[in-house]
Amino acid sequence: MKKIGLFLIAAVAVLFSSCSSIKVVSDYDKTVDFTKYKTLQYYGWAKNSDQLLNRFDKERIEKAFADEFKKRGVEVVKDNADIIVALYIVTENKTEKTATTTHMGGGYGGGYGWGYSRWGYGPAWGWGGGTSYTTVSEDDYTVGTLVVAVYDAKEKKLVWQSIGKKTLSENTNNREDRIQKGVAKIMSKYPVQPIEK
Repeated sequence: MKKIGLFLIAAVAVLFSSCSSIKVVSDYDKTVDFTKYKTLQYYGWAKNSDQLLNRFDKERIEKAFADEFKKRGVEVVKDNADIIVALYIVTENKTEKTATTTHMGGGYGGGYGWGYSRWGYGPAWGWGGGTSYTTVSEDDYTVGTLVVAVYDAKEKKLVWQSIGKKTLSENTNNREDRIQKGVAKIMSKYPVQPIEK
């Protein structure tokens, strides 16, 4: 069964086809007071991101992060920001093998034929043979990883990073909503929780 084809279009949009299955890991500098950050600017996307994302999906993702940061009192600016936010996506093709064995025939019954029995030559009854078939199937799938890294602009050091990882699907319905929910799950690990409802 193919979970995704070899041709990836807008990979991060389909990354969030079901935000409940996104695995999120995060880490941060515990010596930093994150409430002091009030402005952010985007660093830009990794060089190979154009092969995976179109312009519209990049803008959707940036807007989703901007919305989440705004809930935490941080506004997007053009320059001289308190923090620099870098976004990038990585995909990895994987194969999972599954083996299924099916047994057919066999068991005690009328295996009628001529042979030796304890009473002499004649019909014999006993265990009959069976056949087993093993089928091995391969499932190709792609794991997409979206990374957000936050740097202190003044100190020029990484202060927070969160990674969302999920198996990609070909479902492209409701992209904006799914991206927003996926980014919200990634941002749930940010040291400052939303201050507005």
